[in-house]
Amino acid sequence: MLFTRFSLLVTAVLVAFTISACTTTQQAKPPVKLGTPPAKPIEQVQETLKPTTFSALSGWEQDDLRQAWPAFLISCQVLVKKEDWREPCTIARDVNASDVTAIRTFFEAFFVPYQVLNADGSEQGLVTGYYEPLLHGSRRRGGPYQTPLYRVPDDLLIIDLASVYPELKGMRLRGRLVGNKVIPYPARAELMQSAALSGKELFWVDDAVEAFFLQVQGSGRVQLMDEKETVRVAYAEQNGYPYKSIGKYLVDQGELKLEQASAQGIKSWAANNPSRKTELLNVNPSYVFFREEKLLDPKIGPKGAMGLPLTPQRSIAVDAQFIPMGAPVFLATTQPNSTIALRQLMLAQDTGGAIKNPVRADLFWGFGAEAGEKAGSMKQRGMMWVLLPKLPFKLPRS
Repeated sequence: MLFTRFSLLVTAVLVAFTISACTTTQQAKPPVKLGTPPAKPIEQVQETLKPTTFSALSGWEQDDLRQAWPAFLISCQVLVKKEDWREPCTIARDVNASDVTAIRTFFEAFFVPYQVLNADGSEQGLVTGYYEPLLHGSRRRGGPYQTPLYRVPDDLLIIDLASVYPELKGMRLRGRLVGNKVIPYPARAELMQSAALSGKELFWVDDAVEAFFLQVQGSGRVQLMDEKETVRVAYAEQNGYPYKSIGKYLVDQGELKLEQASAQGIKSWAANNPSRKTELLNVNPSYVFFREEKLLDPKIGPKGAMGLPLTPQRSIAVDAQFIPMGAPVFLATTQPNSTIALRQLMLAQDTGGAIKNPVRADLFWGFGAEAGEKAGSMKQRGMMWVLLPKLPFKLPRS
C-alpha cells in the first residue's frame, strides 16, 4: 500500500480518538473505535439471511406488485452494472408493468427470498417511518426567519478509512485540522453557541424544531416566501457524531411517556416548554449540512443513499451492512399506530443513522403533512425477507 504523508497522519489519528461512520442521507452511524479492526468482520451478514420460499411470505400473493415495480426499475439503474443483478435487471425491462401476474412470475423465476434474522436468531425488529417535510424560509435573515440551515463548512475534513482498514469500507472519519492535528468536529451545542458556521447559511427558516426534524429526515423542501419558489434541500454531510434520540431523553427525564415520544409528541412538548427547547435539541450532538437542489418535478421523491429518487410507501432505509442496497425487501408489519397489516414489497434504497441491525427498516411515506403524520406515529414491529438473484449470486460482504 502506498502511503503519503497525509495518510500516515490519518493512521496516527485513528489511534487517537473515536469517530463515527456515515454512508447515509440522514444521520451518522454509531462510533467505531479505531486503531484495531472491528471485532467481527462483515461476514456475519451471511448468518442473518436464511433462504426460504415465496409461499412462506404471508401477503405476497395479495400485494399489488405493480406499485413496487417502478421503484424496482429505479434500483436496476444501479444494480444492472453488477454481475449478479445484470440478467434480472435486463429482463425486467421487457416485463409488462401493468400485469401483476407477470411481475410476480418474474420475481419468483429470478429471485430467492431470504428471511432476515437478527444476530440472536430472532425474526422481528423495529419499523419506523420518515418523510419529506415542507419548511417555510428565506434566503435572508429577517422577521420570523431566524433559524439557519447550513451548507457544508470549508473546514470539515472527511477521510475515507478504507485506505487504512479495508474492512471499514464505507466508513469515514470526520474532523478538522488544527495545526498538524486532526481533531473531532464540534458537536451541535458547540456549533450553535459559536460563530463557527457564520457565512455558511443556506436558508433561514421560521421554526428551530422543524429544522431539527429536517435533519433527522435527511431532506425536505423549503418554500421561499421572499422568492415565491419552493426548493429542495438534500443531505450533503454531517459533523461525525452519532444520532441521539431526543424522544428517549424526554422519556428518561419523565417528561413524556414512551407512547407519547412520537415526532408529534416531541413537537408538542417543545411548544409547551420554549425555555427548554435549546436544551432538548442539543441532546443530539449530530448536525447535518445541506445542499440546495432545484425542484424540477414535485412528484419525484428526494434522493436516497443510492443517489436515486425514493418512492413513497415503496422505499425503505435499511442497515446496508446486512441488506444489499437496491434489493427488493418484502416487509411484514402493521400500519402506523395500528394492528392493521401492512405486507408489501419494498426497495432498500436508503440508509439512516438510527437504522441499525438486520431486521430494521425506516419506511419512506412521501411528502407533506399527511406523510409526516404517518411517519411520526410509526413505531411498529415487523419481519423482513430480502429477495436476491438466484445462484450464482454471492451473499454480500459489505
